[in-house]
Amino acid sequence: MPTETRRMAFPKVVIERDTDSEQSSSEEEEEEDDEPAVLAESESEEKVEEPKNKGKAPITISLKKVCKVCKKPGHEAGFKGATYIDCPMKPCFLCKMPGHTTVTCPHRVATEFGVVPATHKNTRNALEYAFERQIRPRIPPIKPAYVIPDQVSCAVIRYHSRRVTCLEFHPTNNNILLSGDKKGQLGVWDFHKVYEKVVYGNVHSCILNNMKFSPASDGTVYAASSDGTVSCTDVETGIALSLMNLNPDGWQGPSTWRMLYGMDINAEKGAVLVADNFGYLYMVDTRSNNRTGKPILIHKKGSKVVGLHCNPVQPDLLLSCGNDHFARIWDIRRIEDGSSIYDLAHSRVVNSAYFSPVSGSKILTTSQDNRLCIWDSIFGNMDSPSREIVHSHDFNRYLTPFRAEWDPKDSSESLAVIGRYISENYNGAALHPIDFIDISTGQLVAEIMDPNITTISPVNKLHPRDDVLASGSSRSLFIWRPKEKSEPVEQMDIGKIVVCDRDEKKSRKRKFGGESDDSDDDKSIPKGKQFKSQKKSQSKTNLSVKVRR
Repeated sequence: MPTETRRMAFPKVVIERDTDSEQSSSEEEEEEDDEPAVLAESESEEKVEEPKNKGKAPITISLKKVCKVCKKPGHEAGFKGATYIDCPMKPCFLCKMPGHTTVTCPHRVATEFGVVPATHKNTRNALEYAFERQIRPRIPPIKPAYVIPDQVSCAVIRYHSRRVTCLEFHPTNNNILLSGDKKGQLGVWDFHKVYEKVVYGNVHSCILNNMKFSPASDGTVYAASSDGTVSCTDVETGIALSLMNLNPDGWQGPSTWRMLYGMDINAEKGAVLVADNFGYLYMVDTRSNNRTGKPILIHKKGSKVVGLHCNPVQPDLLLSCGNDHFARIWDIRRIEDGSSIYDLAHSRVVNSAYFSPVSGSKILTTSQDNRLCIWDSIFGNMDSPSREIVHSHDFNRYLTPFRAEWDPKDSSESLAVIGRYISENYNGAALHPIDFIDISTGQLVAEIMDPNITTISPVNKLHPRDDVLASGSSRSLFIWRPKEKSEPVEQMDIGKIVVCDRDEKKSRKRKFGGESDDSDDDKSIPKGKQFKSQKKSQSKTNLSVKVRR
């Protein structure tokens, strides 16, 4: 019996074109000008040849260029090379104010525009005076000169299989750097020996958001993850112990899945403080490795708490920040729902909030409104920040959120480092610098970049003892050191750059930061084993850095 074939009825296809806004080559433009009738005839012929099918809805294929910001046709917005084109329906992308574009924004020309410098007058506040007297012997009377690590010393390319989310230096070994990634892996890298590195892939099952070393043991690191667990990992062996699991029953839907973001350690109380995506704070006793007390609501219920920081001088003071547009100061001794000492309001989500590293009397916050907010004294007026610095970091899709961090070695507590989102034109290449900002005046101390690093560097960590900067860009790690003025431009040995990629042909074609965050070229290795990459040819490459002082 012959097989019966059923005639397939395809829906009508309608093609929308926008020849006015569509960019084409010069030859195509000449053809369109000379023969407009031919284009009209070809369009009509397409519609005639389409099958007649009144039963199904037509499929519309639009070739019109639509603005990615306001979703309206007729104009375009976004990056074209290193230049950002603003949407005419929106204010300036950088400062969020109307009347100018991002290219001509005064805050882009000078970061200190509109910033009121910090006053040098003695305060009359008795509490602040007594607090400063306690820490005055540790602060030199003369402000030391800034030392900027402005040259890439070594790097490990495609070290992680997902983007880097956090960095932490070893408390006693100056050459050890720990890194966490989106997949939950924990990397340990000796950047002095370059090739000695290991990735532990069994610590967490998803994003490793934060980690801190144990004050009692420099070989133990605590980590908080989006899988709802707090882990205690031995750096030498990679053996991880789960201290708390907020999702013991597994995945039951997004409404009940708890993820841990903010984390810090209170050494005096021997407690690990962690916060989740529902606004609650948890405490884990480091001596018994068990959770203590009940969860405490410290931010708006249902909002994500992304940052926790204990005051370095008075550990009972806790600073938190979250998606409810607030940063809050708490007293751990009497912490409960609604008992915050100060509520620091912001206009958008707060990515991070930190006390100053020496005195603990200043506060630095990073929010999604492209603002760095500084409070000069926690004993003064906390209703509004002492100054706001406009900086480009309003982007966190597919990126780790930008966080401005203090320089722990700066006794004047005025230097901060943060990556930049808006790119700059550097010899025709669109590069994203790392900025060093004087938060007392708002001035840009230096912007460092490397022509081989084409991706954004949102994760940056300054060494607590050496003049070293570690930056995480996509899946790669870079170590920056200062370049002496008397030294010529060095040619770094390619042996100091480790490429973790099995496909050597692809790795040769790619630049340092040209990899995709979602690619899965690298595989995690079992715990306790180290893997080494073979050295490339001993050819040399130039690494130039742009620094503005």
